Amino acid sequence: MSGVATARTPYPQAAKALLRETLFGAMRDELGHRAWSEITMSDVAGAAGVSRQTIYNEFGTRDEFAQAFVIHEGERFLDVVDASVREHLDDAHAAVGAALETFLRAAGEDPLVRILLSDDGTGGMLPLVTTQGMPVVQWATARLAATIEEGWPQAPTPKVRLLAESLVRLAISYITVPGDSPEGTAAQAGELLGPFIDDALGTDR
Repeated sequence: MSGVATARTPYPQAAKALLRETLFGAMRDELGHRAWSEITMSDVAGAAGVSRQTIYNEFGTRDEFAQAFVIHEGERFLDVVDASVREHLDDAHAAVGAALETFLRAAGEDPLVRILLSDDGTGGMLPLVTTQGMPVVQWATARLAATIEEGWPQAPTPKVRLLAESLVRLAISYITVPGDSPEGTAAQAGELLGPFIDDALGTDR
């Protein structure tokens, strides 16, 4: 018998993660049929097979649940952004351009994002990434800054965070009010941010 022990996730932590995945999955299914403004916590609880109080115990309020859901879904997009950056660690400009292009393309093809963007102001979900989007911006900025710092450890933390937040805010702006193609948008953003990228990350072209 091998003496190497396999690390196991503690049961409470695993149960919490499973509960959240179940609730987020139920929420995703509900959004496929109606707007967030029409969805109650009872609807989500029923679809997930739990009590409404369970959702409140886990998240606090309906709005906090919605914010957590948006961040959970955003993880998928930050995963592809992270991969794009890591593929271009030898070229900071290319890394930023590829990250933005990949994000815009993935978001543009995602059914849930299309539902969110079709909100005419009455659905209640769009403000979670715009007027009420600070928790999402802060989370995405921290995640992207960590990726940049790992790739360019010589970069000063304040400049990395400024670059990361600028990219996050640009990305949110571009997906909510699309303009050029993902390639064109990424190229324009790269041209605009190029000098700051060199300054922040200590690179030069």
